[in-house]
Amino acid sequence: MNKVIVEVGSTCTKIDKYDGNTIKRIDEKTIQFKRHYIEDGKLREEDVKELINSVNEVKKKAQDIYICGTSIFRGLQEEEKNGFLKKFESETGYPFQIISQQGENELTVFGTTRFVKEKVCVFIGGGGSTEIAIYDNEIKENVNTKIGVIDIMQEFPDLGEDYAITDLEVVKNYIKERINLPKEKADIMILAGGGHEKFARNSGIKYEKNTLYSDEAAPIMMDIETRKSETQRYYKAISLDEIRSKVKDPDWWYATRAMCAFVLVVAEAVGAKYIVPTNIAMVYGLIEK
Repeated sequence: MNKVIVEVGSTCTKIDKYDGNTIKRIDEKTIQFKRHYIEDGKLREEDVKELINSVNEVKKKAQDIYICGTSIFRGLQEEEKNGFLKKFESETGYPFQIISQQGENELTVFGTTRFVKEKVCVFIGGGGSTEIAIYDNEIKENVNTKIGVIDIMQEFPDLGEDYAITDLEVVKNYIKERINLPKEKADIMILAGGGHEKFARNSGIKYEKNTLYSDEAAPIMMDIETRKSETQRYYKAISLDEIRSKVKDPDWWYATRAMCAFVLVVAEAVGAKYIVPTNIAMVYGLIEK
């Protein structure tokens, strides 16, 4: 069995393969759907073409393919949405499923909490939306907001420069005024929905082995004080240009400082003592379905 799941976000497109036993990330692409939509007022033709070409490349290796999209596609006007869906299926041979914000929340929470026995907060941050869930054997509370890191970058474009000019607290306060936050608390906050582990491992921030619970998809963690101090360092003392010069996907790093601010806003709201950054996305929940 070889099933491929293509999850298309506002910024990051994730391609995973499931062989009946394990899930393996086989590719990631940075396609700036949200950023370009804000600039153009519509989906950019080159972005759609890149996505279609990526799926057609996957078709050469697998036939059982499921493709879905999240926040940017949820907000399209009906005429543009229908035109995109028709074009996509016509040129790939596969339908494109648009996942609701609630569905994205539930599917991702399933993947992050498979081995968790304690109460946790699951943070799902993206380019155009944010989903937060409090999980304690089941989802106790979830809150969603139609705002993501690309929205923050429109207000603070310097966050994508070599070093940030805007103070971290200014960015956090801007987010606090616009994001819906849960009322319940949790000591552990799991970061999901994007490349949070990839960020931690390649940004130069400090982390350690995850000793809170055992999950191959969640191998690292940091305490909240470390995360706070390292985020300040990422804003003022770590060169984004240097990171981009070393990685294969430099465009992906554009909004990472904005994402760091989101993480701290939510962590402080729920009283988190530990942060677990993962690369877990909806694929685990989709496979189960």
